[in-house]
Formats: sequence, structure tokens, C-alpha cells
Amino acid sequence: MNQRHEGESYQAEFERLMTENVTRPGVPQMLAWMEKTDFFTAPASTRFHGACECGLVMHSLNVYHVLMSHFFTEEDSKESFTLVSLLHDLCKANYYKPGFRNVKNDATGQWEKVPSYSVEDAFPYGHGEKSVYLIERFVRLKPAEAVAIRWHMGGFDDAARGGCRAISEAFDTYPLAVKLHLADLEATYLVEKGTSCVRKG
Repeated sequence: MNQRHEGESYQAEFERLMTENVTRPGVPQMLAWMEKTDFFTAPASTRFHGACECGLVMHSLNVYHVLMSHFFTEEDSKESFTLVSLLHDLCKANYYKPGFRNVKNDATGQWEKVPSYSVEDAFPYGHGEKSVYLIERFVRLKPAEAVAIRWHMGGFDDAARGGCRAISEAFDTYPLAVKLHLADLEATYLVEKGTSCVRKG
């Protein structure tokens, strides 16, 4: 499993893995576009996991490391694993708006303004669907990769919660979709639970 090089920032590790592991056309153009978004500084959520500066890129790397260490076999493609793990939440670029909220200080009893994030979705296209759409503006995905990213939320996906049965067929047909969902769960609820975000570089 690849590890962060000494002194390497989250963004540098992300870009290194993409350029080392993915040989398809369009990667440099996609990374250049991502540089113009807030992907490398955005949070991963408003309050659940990675709700801090650089939380999104940190989470993406955590999913990559879980996927590679727990689910990669000789039959799997490192290129596919890299693409789906590092880009599954690309939909969250330019998605969160920084602001403040009022929180009561238990020690003083006073209300204080603390930094927070809220959702401001300028392109409401869904979650996994939006990531697939944004990726394919630059890099062509294989069917298994597109399906894995589309359904990486598993039962938390709005379509699945609404009764859509396609997720069952997706998981039945594409093992990569199951592996990405499990890696996302492990990164979110085990690796990142109780950890604080620390900006690296």
C-alpha cells in the first residue's frame, strides 16, 4: 500500500497517486480543473466526518488506503481502484460554503460564533451521479468504475432510500462497487472517527 512521503501534503499525495497509477488521457486536465475548485481545501461534510479544512482530500485518501490494503487482489486493477477511491466524492468540489454558527459555551454559558459549513449546491445533479459526470468531462471511466462511483453511498443513497432496486443489481454485477462502498464506510466510521483534521502543507 502506498504511504504518504515524508513532508508530503494531502494534495501532493493525491496528485502523485493519480499520475503514478492512472495512465488514461485527461488526468492532467482534470487535476488542473480541480486546482481551480476548492477540492483540496474543502471539508468532507458539514458535521459528520472530515468537517474541516482539507477534510475532503483527506477522506478521499483514506478511502484509497482502505481499498488498497483490505480489498485489492491480483485480479484487480490499481488504476481502477485509484480512480474510484480518489474521485468518488468529486461532487463535493465547490459544494460547501464556509460560515459561522452560534454555539453555547458550557463553561461560560455564553453564545459564541464558531466556524461551520453549509451546503450550497450550484449543480444539483445527485451525489454519485454528479461525480461520474464531472470525472467523465476529462477521463473516460469503465462501466464497473462508473457504477461503483454512482452507488458508493450504498443504502444511504437517496435513490436507494426511495426504493430504487438498481443498487442491488449493481452490487450483484460489479464487485468493485461493493468494495468501494465498504472502503468508504470503513474510512468514514472507523478510520476517521474521533480524529481531527490537521492541515498538511
